[in-house]
Parts: sequence; structure tokens; C-alpha cells
Amino acid sequence: MIVQCEIQQGGNMCTGTDLTDTDPTATGRENEICPDGLRYYADSLQGRATSGACPPCLLDLGLVRRLPDGTFAAIPPRLAANAHMDRLERAIEEKRNALTAVRTSISRAQEVYLDSYRSGDAHAVRTVHGVGTINATISAAVRSCQQELLTAQPDGARPQEVLDAALPNDLAALQRGVRQRTVYQHTVRSHPPTLAYVEQISRAGGEVRTLDEVFDRLIVCDRKIAFVPDPGTKRSEVALAIEHPAVVRYLVGIFDHAWQRASPLRDVPGGRLPAALTDDIRRTILRHMVNGHTDEAIATRLGMSTRSVAHHMRWAADLFGSRSRAQLAYLIARSGFLDDPPPTAAD
Repeated sequence: MIVQCEIQQGGNMCTGTDLTDTDPTATGRENEICPDGLRYYADSLQGRATSGACPPCLLDLGLVRRLPDGTFAAIPPRLAANAHMDRLERAIEEKRNALTAVRTSISRAQEVYLDSYRSGDAHAVRTVHGVGTINATISAAVRSCQQELLTAQPDGARPQEVLDAALPNDLAALQRGVRQRTVYQHTVRSHPPTLAYVEQISRAGGEVRTLDEVFDRLIVCDRKIAFVPDPGTKRSEVALAIEHPAVVRYLVGIFDHAWQRASPLRDVPGGRLPAALTDDIRRTILRHMVNGHTDEAIATRLGMSTRSVAHHMRWAADLFGSRSRAQLAYLIARSGFLDDPPPTAAD
């Protein structure tokens, strides 16, 4: 039993802490002697009568020992220190040995990991299965990121719990001096939880922009490892961890191209989209409609609700005076409405 001595208002007291729950190498109060213990120890050394029970801190430090007849004997500090400090030194040595073992094991695993890549470029792309494993792998990569973090997030607004889980790692990366750039879709500009998340990220130095349509989910750490969903499976079930330098450079190029076209996400009163971005979204919706996509497919691609897509369709139908979807597609294509260049960030 390690006994902790604490000074409380109105008196002094010793409180016990089980050795199994406390690191004996800790530098807290668990190895300190309390004022009551000092007085009791002084009385015992000088043969004066002691009052009250022996403070537990004296027994723990070995400064007082219980004799067979139930009385207590004061022990010289040097003798008591030898036994107590030996125990602490043994614990420290055990910790050092454990640290050395972990370092050795990680080093051996790293060699195996590198050997698997030396055997061919095919091993530079790994599959990661399961939501939990995917999240843990990406979180570990973000925590080790030192220079740059690039993220593309399609599908519109993310759930509150996802944003809450990502925020600590993102803020920690920014505090380490990591440059963070994120591309969302325009539709997040009316999503309060995402705007609150972006406000904290931006205040810490992160950069956020939006596009009408983001190519797909992408995370790149230090331009060394990239994560993308497996296009042949459900996105949340399988991800690809890519460490082939050429492929990573290619993905960074795609991100940079999207970044140049994206509009900075600034605070918009009332959460309403600027007129230029509303026009951008409408053009994208109508372009997909002319190409034969359904409202449901368009909503999925742009990260918005089917009702919102239908609202923009009604706006276009009123504008062009069409009475059917096929007629609307014909009138839009003939008018050249979609040929106008999209608004730039400066516009």
C-alpha cells in the first residue's frame, strides 16, 4: 500500500492509494511525508509519548516499523531509504526494459513493413477493411502528420458526431504547424454543425473552400500516404491506403486543381449561399439533368436533398417555360445556358 499525504483545510491527513493503481515512479504526493507524520516521527525519536495512531505515510516510507508487541519503532532515514528507493529503482528499471522492448518490436515490424514494399510496387496500395479499422488507420496517419494535410469531403454535410470525432485530431495537427486544406461541397454552407466546425478550424489556421461537386473522398498526409474509398465497394467498408509516390503525386494534383476552382468558405449571414454559388449549383444540377441523371442521382452527387434538387428544377421550368423534363432538357441545351463560364471566386 502506497500512502498519499495531503494537506486539507482544517487539518492534515494521510490517504492511501493501492499500489496496483499507482505508478511507484510517479512524482506526485504518494511518496511525501505529511506534517503529522513529521511530528509523530520526532516524538518517537526523542522518546516522547505519541498521540493518536501512527500516520500511514511513516509506515509506507519505512520510517516507522510495527514491533511484535504492537508498538512502533522509529528507523533512521538512511536505513528506511535503502529499502524504499530500491523498490522505486526496480520499478524504473522495469519501465525502461519495457520501453526498450517496445522500441525493438516496432523496429522489427518496420523492417517487415518496408520489405513488403521492396518486393514490388503492388504492395504500395493496401486495402483497409471495416469502419473501425479505417477510422483508426486514418486517425493514426493524421496524428503523425507533420507538414500538410489535404482533405476532400463529398456528400455534403457530415453528421455532428463525425465532426466532433475529427475536430481534436485536426486542431492538434494545426497546432503542430501542419498546413490543412479542406474542400467541401457548396451545400455545407447552410449546415450549422459544419459551419461551427469550420469556424474552429479556420481560427486555428486551417483553410476551407467549397465546390459544386467534389470528385470523391480523399485524405493525403504529408504527400506520403493517401486514403481513398475502394470504388468497387461500399465507401464505409473498404478503403485504399496508397503510398506509391507517383500515385500520391497524381492525387495531390487532382486536389490542387479542385482547390484552385473552389471558393473560400466565409461566414454568410443567415447561412444563405451567395448568389454566385447558387447559380453555380443550379448550373451543375441542370447539367446533370440534361445528361440524363435522375433527381435522386443528382442529389447524391451534390450532397443535397432530393427536395432541393426538385426546387431548382421548378425554378428552371418556370424560367424556360417548359412543361416536361424532356422539354426542359431540350430548351436548356438549345439556349446555351450551360455554356456560360461558372463564376470564379473573385466574382
